[in-house]
Amino acid sequence: MSALLAADPVTGFASMLSQPFVRHALLAGTAISALSGLVGYFVVLRGQVFAGDALSHVAYAGALAALAAGLDLRFGLFAATIGVGLLLGLLGGRGVADDVVIGTTFAWVLGLGVLFLTLYTTSSSTGNGAANVTVLFGSIFAITGAAAATAAWIAAGLIGALLLIARPLLFASVDPGVAAARGVPTRLLGPLFLAILGGAVAEASQAVGALLLFGLLAAPAAAAQRLTADPWRALSLAGVLAVLAMWAGLGLAYAVPALPASFTIVGCAAVEFAAAAGYRALRGSAAKAGQPGGQPAADEPRGVVAAP
Repeated sequence: MSALLAADPVTGFASMLSQPFVRHALLAGTAISALSGLVGYFVVLRGQVFAGDALSHVAYAGALAALAAGLDLRFGLFAATIGVGLLLGLLGGRGVADDVVIGTTFAWVLGLGVLFLTLYTTSSSTGNGAANVTVLFGSIFAITGAAAATAAWIAAGLIGALLLIARPLLFASVDPGVAAARGVPTRLLGPLFLAILGGAVAEASQAVGALLLFGLLAAPAAAAQRLTADPWRALSLAGVLAVLAMWAGLGLAYAVPALPASFTIVGCAAVEFAAAAGYRALRGSAAKAGQPGGQPAADEPRGVVAAP
């Protein structure tokens, strides 16, 4: 496959798209990565990176719990991540999950994950070590057409929910005190956003696995924040960069079968972040030298319109 792509990229690309498993991966991957980028922007902006990391472990424990119970792992993924996301927001106070709550939940969930893994692998009827690897690292090229369509619809619904609360959520993220004084329901928005984050984590787990999904959530969003100070442009750019990382990662994994797709996808996202960080450093150096380009820091959102 790699030789064909190198010799004739057009023919190689057409051959790649002719494969049903590639089309399924692109459908699910595009929707999942767009959701991850958009949600990830608010995760980075709100300083809830630790919450996203904790929910990735919740996804692992939830999937194994479902498998141990003989259920579809997706049921465990969504039930666990959305439920724990809501719980983190409610227990944290002010609608923001604090590090103590997250850390306690983190340790507890890791213990549950070990328990469910033991129950699953020692059961004579369900013991399957390969399923554990799939939950950890994903298997996007193995996704079926029906599963890809379901993932795309769920991602579209979560994106719609996020966009409905995006304006007040942005206001509450940038200046929570003023937002609360202006009547923005910050106590409600926090748990609601963490529930959406939980859904995004469950979705991303199917693409890159519970162990690596955090890279797809955080890296494109962090890169977008370093490329523009406008919050709405950064939000859109985060989604675009995540989708580009997904496409590039899938293409690279198809061209070089020895590379797992989860690695190439997250690797491409990491390259985007490194490039954005390098660009910002160069721009900062130019500004200090008195050259054009001195602008507000890219990670300080500006132009936020207060919600009524």
